[in-house]
Amino acid sequence: MKTLMIYGALGYTGRMVARQAKSAGLDVVIAGRDQKRLVELALELGLPYRVFPLEGDLSPGHFEGIHAVLNCAGPFVRTAKPLMQACMEHGMHYLDITAEIGIYQLAESLSVAASEAGVMLMPGVGWDVVPTDSLAMQVVARVKDPISLRIALKVAGGMSRGSAVSASEIVSAGILARVDGDLVSRPDAPSALFDFGDGLVDCFPLSFGDLITAWHSTGVRNIAMYVHVTGDGFPEGDLSLLPDGPTAEQRDAHGAAAVVEVTSVDGTVTRSIIETVNGYSYTPLAAVEAARRVLAGDARPGFQTPARVFGQGFAETIEGTSVTHPS
Repeated sequence: MKTLMIYGALGYTGRMVARQAKSAGLDVVIAGRDQKRLVELALELGLPYRVFPLEGDLSPGHFEGIHAVLNCAGPFVRTAKPLMQACMEHGMHYLDITAEIGIYQLAESLSVAASEAGVMLMPGVGWDVVPTDSLAMQVVARVKDPISLRIALKVAGGMSRGSAVSASEIVSAGILARVDGDLVSRPDAPSALFDFGDGLVDCFPLSFGDLITAWHSTGVRNIAMYVHVTGDGFPEGDLSLLPDGPTAEQRDAHGAAAVVEVTSVDGTVTRSIIETVNGYSYTPLAAVEAARRVLAGDARPGFQTPARVFGQGFAETIEGTSVTHPS
């Protein structure tokens, strides 16, 4: 059996991913930088562990016997590059759960080198990007001559401390859009109205990784991203004071949703909605299923998106997911 390393297993989502991987029967090694806490988690789950930071040179011994790395350690701007480089050096596939657009740009820039190394780089195997990537491919397949694509996310309930830090990285990237195939700055982009199934709501523009993944998955040359936030989404102030993340009860109370709208050359708009369990509950399920498939040989060298490798129906293989096509 091939072996998966989960780096960042001590974080809020990382712990859930590690437990899900154990439950799914994967051969797993957990890893991180805090030996005391890592030992405690390893004993709890009955899993082997490896302790190492990502600064400086990484020893080949850290990755001995590992076939794929699933990075759960945010903010990913600090962890993705050294782990991607280690994966390319040691012949391991790379997965992560980030929404930080800079990490998708990094993976895109390393695609040729990864291909030459026979390694896949696939950021975004959680919520987001899995549901939107799958849905974008489905909607575009229904449209003749698509010219533009809009994606809106519905974020409800509280954020984990780690996600809040990552969100600050997303906000700091500024407002971007894909115009005629190029990523361009759109600092004055207006908000827009989207219907997630209960009527139109206001959504503001934001730069998620879908600006990269949807471009590669669909080929549509004009893409914009939006988000509708309710509750405690995108908290401000001292983020270190936030709780680890929502409780199980809070997650159960707040599902997640996304809308994809595709406009054809004649102006017709085609829309679909995907609804899932809470994003924090969805991510461990999707990430571990993606890792399982990769370990089973379902991988392609270079930068890849979930829907291109696993198919446009991948998101719906995760329990609690449904798609509707209002138009």
